[in-house]
Amino acid sequence: MVLWLCIFLLLLITNALMRTMESGIIGGMEAKAHSRPYMVSVQINKKHMCGGMLIKTNYVLTTAHCVDNLVYSGNHKLEVVLGAHNITQEEPQQQRITVEERIKHPCYKSNERPNDIMLLKLKNEANLKDSVQVIDLPEENENLPANMICSIAGWGRTKQNRPSEVLREVNLTIRDNTECKKNWKDDFDRNSMICTTDGRGAFCKGDSGSPLICEKKPQGLAAYTNRDHCLHLKHPEVYMKLSYFLPWIKKIID
Repeated sequence: MVLWLCIFLLLLITNALMRTMESGIIGGMEAKAHSRPYMVSVQINKKHMCGGMLIKTNYVLTTAHCVDNLVYSGNHKLEVVLGAHNITQEEPQQQRITVEERIKHPCYKSNERPNDIMLLKLKNEANLKDSVQVIDLPEENENLPANMICSIAGWGRTKQNRPSEVLREVNLTIRDNTECKKNWKDDFDRNSMICTTDGRGAFCKGDSGSPLICEKKPQGLAAYTNRDHCLHLKHPEVYMKLSYFLPWIKKIID
């Protein structure tokens, strides 16, 4: 009886560990708590919708499709959570700030892929500390070489179709724009987009708006991937190229 009880408890522990290892960005691992202090959880009614990054004490950059169709009312409260690691807990490092204004790119059209970028102006300024920091934007007209290794983090869904409670991260490889264009055709714009693919790791639903970090700089904003299969090799994951949008971003926040 004691032996069976021990085996049963061992199975429970093993299953729990497996669930923990598999949660988060597909193929990734749990990030060190608060090691990416620029990361933002964009939330509606305290439910995580997308990622984002803090680029000024009162501005967050994310993708437009995340909240473009949100209708402001008493039933929809748009907020950002800064300084988070586990978004299901009220960690002492967290700052929850209401979004005062949504500013989408003037050329973005709902449900279309080009120009999928949005600034969120915060009602109050973030209190900068070790767990909450602004990240510097890249230089203008900065091109990324193919096969460069970058990373992305987020609280998005997994291959089990569950959102992650903790921030997770994964390394991904930049692909040549010719390859991106060949696979996505008219949905991919060489000037304003970049793409990655790996086959083992990927961002997925809930990670849109998270920054692609290359050599400690944000270079892309996760925008879209294959609707049914985030690891689909014939459809590389696509990002808005931040250097292309710098003039617009600076015009708004400066």
